[in-house]
Amino acid sequence: MQNLDSLIRNQKMIISVYGLGNVGGPIAAAWLRKGAKVIGIDISDKLLSEIRSSTSHIKEPFVSDTFTKSLKDRQLILTTNGIDASKNSHVKIIAVPVAFSNKKINFNALISATKNITAGIKKGDAVVICPSLPPGTTEKIVLPIIEKSGLKVERDFYLIYNPERIFEGRALQDIEENYPAIVAGFSKKSLKFGESLLKIISKKGVLTISSISTAEAEKLFEGIYRDVNIAIANELAIFCQSNNIDYWEARKAANSQPYCHLHYPGTGVGGLCIPVYPRFIINSAKKTGKHMHMIESARKMNDNMPIQCVNDALKLVKNNASKKKIAILGLGFRGDVTDSRLSPTYTVVKEFIKKGWSVSIHDPFIDMDEQLPKNILLSKNLYSVVENATLIFISTDHKIYSKLDEKSFKNAKKPLLVFDGRNILDKSKFKNSVVYTVGMS
Repeated sequence: MQNLDSLIRNQKMIISVYGLGNVGGPIAAAWLRKGAKVIGIDISDKLLSEIRSSTSHIKEPFVSDTFTKSLKDRQLILTTNGIDASKNSHVKIIAVPVAFSNKKINFNALISATKNITAGIKKGDAVVICPSLPPGTTEKIVLPIIEKSGLKVERDFYLIYNPERIFEGRALQDIEENYPAIVAGFSKKSLKFGESLLKIISKKGVLTISSISTAEAEKLFEGIYRDVNIAIANELAIFCQSNNIDYWEARKAANSQPYCHLHYPGTGVGGLCIPVYPRFIINSAKKTGKHMHMIESARKMNDNMPIQCVNDALKLVKNNASKKKIAILGLGFRGDVTDSRLSPTYTVVKEFIKKGWSVSIHDPFIDMDEQLPKNILLSKNLYSVVENATLIFISTDHKIYSKLDEKSFKNAKKPLLVFDGRNILDKSKFKNSVVYTVGMS
């Protein structure tokens, strides 16, 4: 255990990372920056090509640069062959996504990565699981697959759960500096190995958890806390709209009290984290006959916000528009990210289409998307998106939008009508326009 750091730095203990996306990419980079030899595995030839051409993970500082240097130094090996990677590595890190769609949890990527690892696992190896999971997943799904190899956990290999704790756009910094690493092991040996391992890359140290299922739950609780509090903000914002109250002013004053932490309301909650984690807990609870009433209510509130915002935006038009064209600003699920997965903008688009509107979308980071109908314009060119628009709808809080003014929409129809779903505009720059903000009457 004492030599673990030197074994990794001297590249005598090789690390493999399964999945090089938004989570696995930064994890692999963190180990490379500590001098480790890393085998990166991903099923996407496109992603591997982007890594080789230095065009991957553009919005994650230092990740792409780290990959480029490490490939040149032969410190990083890229492959789609997970079995060979397992045979040639000692620490196997699983960083593939576990998704929730059609009311079901999709473990396919996790199971596939685990099977590949099992085909090449050796005595003394360690398996580290990083995705956010329903409590019990590691021990009920992952462990039985690995033990089909004939090896036994604790006796022959280590099993560790280390949930990712990253915020897109600063992932590497979060791994290395911002938070302690959460670590749980199947039993004492695995926990001790995991603690020694994660201390190498985590400057804030390691917070050990007594059981894997508790650690799995902890990670979900982080996201559920935010989801429920965003729902409270959304509900209070709707109340304020109907009662001549400025939510944002009330929020600022309320949050001056140290026990109050009101969040931002807005067009909805997206990404593969906050909208998904409550579903994991809700589903797990139902299996034991329990209902998570507050969590379920919060999910319904946040899921409904895109529809609420569309209806509020349409009040600006009052059905007087002869040619109804909506310019939606922002496809990313959150400001300044290139990721649109589960973005509330998709629901916004569907609602406007249902109501007979022509839709165009601007995003400074995204100009291609297969989920959108083919007849919708998606562009990084704001001028072309807002041309002849009856209504402007800000859906995502990209920082660039905070710099917009009336001149930015000079080719939109007049009077200029703007629904600010993120309270990102400087209202003083729109003196001759109608601007409506979530949470303001």
